[in-house]
Amino acid sequence: MTRALVRVVRAGALTTVQDLGRPGHAHLGVPRSGALDPPAHRRANRLVGNPDGAATLETTVNGCAVRADRAVVAAVTGAPCAVRIDGAPAAWGAAVRVPAGAVLELGAAEGGLRCYLALAGGIDVEPVLGSRSTDLLSGLGPAPLAEHDTLPLGSAPGRSSDADTMPWPAPPAELLLPVLLGPRDDWFAEDAPRLLAAGAYTVSAASNRIGLRTEGPALRRAVDGELPSEGMVLGAVQVPPDGRPVVFLADHPVTGGYPVIGVVPEPRLAAAAQAVPGTPVRFLPVRGSGSAHGRR
Repeated sequence: MTRALVRVVRAGALTTVQDLGRPGHAHLGVPRSGALDPPAHRRANRLVGNPDGAATLETTVNGCAVRADRAVVAAVTGAPCAVRIDGAPAAWGAAVRVPAGAVLELGAAEGGLRCYLALAGGIDVEPVLGSRSTDLLSGLGPAPLAEHDTLPLGSAPGRSSDADTMPWPAPPAELLLPVLLGPRDDWFAEDAPRLLAAGAYTVSAASNRIGLRTEGPALRRAVDGELPSEGMVLGAVQVPPDGRPVVFLADHPVTGGYPVIGVVPEPRLAAAAQAVPGTPVRFLPVRGSGSAHGRR
């Protein structure tokens, strides 16, 4: 039996295939990648009965539209958006049946940035290093979607019985990011944690899947000179020469030469995926026993 196929009718500003990523390859220079908002990705999959790791479509800002060659169950989560099937309104955040040949359209994200479209069976493109995710930094995985692309679907599983009861948070009006200080917090002036906590930062329009860039006061350096390139982790808060913090997200580089003042815990990064440009950012510095100043 041939596999179901989905054709892209409208690709949107940036629509990519994403699953839970390809961890464990940083030593090869490959970031984890994967869905920027993992809870939204998981919820979409559970609504259609897929395992959490099945590949979904992650849209950015203005949605997308697809057409399947046979009937399929779909669900849209993440940022709220209008969902239509052949022009008729359909439910967001719930499983819906899309008839064969019908166009399923996701409208512009409302109050967030990214929507997740799960289709029963999952997007079944060829895995690369164990993942179907598009990695914008390394170029691994399928290219961002373009009109007329065709994507295969896997075999449709059964529907989850508890997906409809899962709570869902609203997109953040203010992005609160705890920051465990270190390993290079001693490269900055003593007032750096206070500046981070003052809440004077906003999300920059230059943000992307690689990192959330901020606008606001520059953090002053206490140490001049260059830092040898060292490993970078998901959630690292790197400070480039302009002094504005950058929070590394799923497609971040695995090495870098600018000092990292702290690290945002991974569970708190999902909100960053939905923070629109101009959203206030409040960093909440925490000085652990392993931070540079804590060891003095």
